[in-house]
Amino acid sequence: MTSAAPHQSILDKPFVLDLFAGPGGLDVAGHSLDIPSLGIEWDRSACLTRYAAGLDTLHADVSAVRRDAFESLPPEINVLAGGPPCQTYSVAGKGAGRKALEEVKAYIERLMAGDSDETIDRDLKKLSDPRTAMVLEPLRYAIQATRSHNRQKRPYDVIVLEQVPAVEALWHHYAKVLETTGLPDGTKYEVVVDVLDTETYGVPQTRSRAVLIARRQGLGQPFLPEPTHLAYEAKDWNRRAERATSGVHQPTLDAEASAPEAAGPPKTDGVVLKPWKSMGEVLAAPVGTHPGRRTPFLVRSNYGSSGIPGRRGVRTDQQPAATVTGRISRFVVFEHLDERVVREGARFSMNEAGMLQSFPPDYPWSGTAQAQQVGNAVPPVFGAHLLSAALGLPTPDPEDLRKPWQPATVEHRAKLRSHGCGAGDACTARCPRPEDQAPARSSAVPRKKASVR
Repeated sequence: MTSAAPHQSILDKPFVLDLFAGPGGLDVAGHSLDIPSLGIEWDRSACLTRYAAGLDTLHADVSAVRRDAFESLPPEINVLAGGPPCQTYSVAGKGAGRKALEEVKAYIERLMAGDSDETIDRDLKKLSDPRTAMVLEPLRYAIQATRSHNRQKRPYDVIVLEQVPAVEALWHHYAKVLETTGLPDGTKYEVVVDVLDTETYGVPQTRSRAVLIARRQGLGQPFLPEPTHLAYEAKDWNRRAERATSGVHQPTLDAEASAPEAAGPPKTDGVVLKPWKSMGEVLAAPVGTHPGRRTPFLVRSNYGSSGIPGRRGVRTDQQPAATVTGRISRFVVFEHLDERVVREGARFSMNEAGMLQSFPPDYPWSGTAQAQQVGNAVPPVFGAHLLSAALGLPTPDPEDLRKPWQPATVEHRAKLRSHGCGAGDACTARCPRPEDQAPARSSAVPRKKASVR
């Protein structure tokens, strides 16, 4: 549900613990809202990006922190957030994903019934893919908070989770047990779950996410963030594009053709919605070190032929980007309007790829697999809307994230790494070993309804 009621902050001093924090999408969102955060991330390169960005980070396994170092976490943390790995829940294939969902639901019931961590951990070792257990971690952290002496056994006030749409069924099960069963200490939450489209919140990209927002009982009914922009509809775009080009199937850059068709200004709850943001709108102007892309362009993605043989999904600069995944580095950018021309423009830079995810310009992408970091991140503008709704804050201004990011100084970076890794210039024995990490894969799935013919 959404709410048109006046916003009223439900917490005096929110402090976010970001599990599976990646390169910092949700933390950047918090930064734009003046909300402090601590991220836990085990990928070395993502941590290097976070240190360069000045984000407080623990280079660690989320499960290991819960087991061995939970009491060392700041006791003032009152918001739990995160997006656990989701690859094993894909609905593709022969039902393995659905089987994983049912397995996890059974473990959720056992956790809420008070089964010991030792028993749960022993049985989780029997799972065919260890990543299946990761989606349990937010719930296990919520339970651990009620047992922590450092926290005086205080439960988290707010929980915010997001993942691919395939995980929606699991979030609904989370909601059921949080509302009806409650944590083992009796704490219950009010919960809302839905699948939201990021372009309806000002992200220049079509991307769908299953979200869960929970508030501890007594803090008011939670609500989903209100859309601020129109949804992108591929069929509507194609119809107008074909009409504007006299039946020739060629996407158009005509501004009039790209304007949404509606009977009067579209509204939701009395709020006039803005047109969705396009790639061209975000990338055209020079900002920071970004030189700007003023020349009209086409983008051919690495996926989605949309039924046309020999052609991948193609969008113009007047459309939002296709879902940004780890394949963003393979997208081909044509700096003209005819794919048949052999000469190609450059691919997106990592700075531009980050901007299509709504990261600020000049965000300091570091380490290796930078495209994978970009693709796996929570879009900061979307994250800001989630946090604002969860905490009862005013609707965020996306322009706050359009200013160039100021990276951390060398000294600050060393201080952050000393805290996160144990040394100011290197990883230590307490850091996760790269050989223990599963191969990185994108957690973003292209949205079928947003494909372009």
